[in-house]
Amino acid sequence: MKSIWFAAALAASAGGLPAVAEAAPAFSTANVNMRSGPSTQYPAVIVIPSGSRVNIQGCLSSANWCDVAFAGYRGWVSGSYLQTTYSQRRVNVGPQYYRPLGIPTVTFSIGRYWDDHYRSRPFYRDRDRWRDGDGWRDDRRDRDRDRRVDNRRDRDEDRRPR
Repeated sequence: MKSIWFAAALAASAGGLPAVAEAAPAFSTANVNMRSGPSTQYPAVIVIPSGSRVNIQGCLSSANWCDVAFAGYRGWVSGSYLQTTYSQRRVNVGPQYYRPLGIPTVTFSIGRYWDDHYRSRPFYRDRDRWRDGDGWRDDRRDRDRDRRVDNRRDRDEDRRPR
């Protein structure tokens, strides 16, 4: 008998608990890359077509980047490319709208985020490089620069009289 009353009391009290924050709906304003981190330097996950509905999971307080869900994918999009409805008008998503729209501020941790969402992606194997802050772009630039320098040396040597 006690267990029935306990179950009924538990069910009744559950209605008084705060609701878990739901995703805030938004729309992309252009064909935009969903990125694997909050910067254009992170690899693209998918292109979100202009006008597509996305669900904002949260946004960074330090930069206008939002963690969004779209078509079964998760990733980051700049708030500059997202619009939502606020006070019966469409506005770009920005920090001034996070609280009124119920958008939580979140942080980004590459290890946990990539483990949860990108294990099957080719760039996942390079996550340590991203975690250390070296970034993909620096490695490529250095490699390309070195290749150009080597090619110039080869051409210069070819032009020298023998």
